[in-house]
Amino acid sequence: MHQHFNGVKTAALFGVLWAVLLGIGWLVGGGSARVLLIFAGLGVVMTAYSYWNSDKIAIRAMRARPVSELEQPAMYRIVRELSTQARQPMPRLYVSPTAAPNAFATGRNPQNAAVCCTEGILHLLDERELRGVLGHELMHVYNRDILTSSVAAAVAGVITSLAQMALIFGGGSDRDRGGNPIAGLVLALLAPLAATLIQLAISRTREYDADEDGARLTGDPLALASALRKLERGTKARPLPQERELVDVSHLMIANPFSGQGLARMFATHPPMAERIARLEAQAGTGGGLTRY
Repeated sequence: MHQHFNGVKTAALFGVLWAVLLGIGWLVGGGSARVLLIFAGLGVVMTAYSYWNSDKIAIRAMRARPVSELEQPAMYRIVRELSTQARQPMPRLYVSPTAAPNAFATGRNPQNAAVCCTEGILHLLDERELRGVLGHELMHVYNRDILTSSVAAAVAGVITSLAQMALIFGGGSDRDRGGNPIAGLVLALLAPLAATLIQLAISRTREYDADEDGARLTGDPLALASALRKLERGTKARPLPQERELVDVSHLMIANPFSGQGLARMFATHPPMAERIARLEAQAGTGGGLTRY
């Protein structure tokens, strides 16, 4: 039920995002499709680049290195078991040399995927909890969430660029046609904010699906719930610095790696931990973690 609802919600959010793009494109282009097509083309190029190189970008940002089975036998054992169970190829495994507890998966498809754990999460979690986390991360790859997030980020970027053009040219079509240039400028200012919020909402929706599907893959929702409790405390105690390259890949991580209160929560890439844990506990109560692939 949650999976179906989240899929519909993601599609609806993308619809709103494209509507904002069309609206701001019409504003800048004076009703002409030419400008919109140019920026849409740039957006496609940006999306293709970030999608194709998503694994390299994230691994580099976290300064991670590939590890052998001898170095991380538990990671290899868990990921091999889960990927075999899901009938998917085994991804490459990495470890990031940071004490901040976190993990992420990336890659354009299951054949070109990578899973990375920080040293902090490997020390923080027991093997059962680590299995829950790795199941979550694998489902991001299997659900093609990297493509989803890449497209959302690219469309939001195009909207921001169009809005900047609208500010430079003072409202485009409204001014030329004797309309209200102030209204056009307000739209140009609000459109990037709306695009960002929609992009973040898409990211949060995909986290719920990865929680649910990952718990179904492992058959143990409570293990992931326990891991999320520890991660909430651990990321607050050891947040990552808000450097640009880390901010750009933060949506891939299982827990929000930055500290933030108040207004910052509105711009979080992850849903509240309490809500995620409650959903997992409810899933365990209904036997929702017992379905095997």
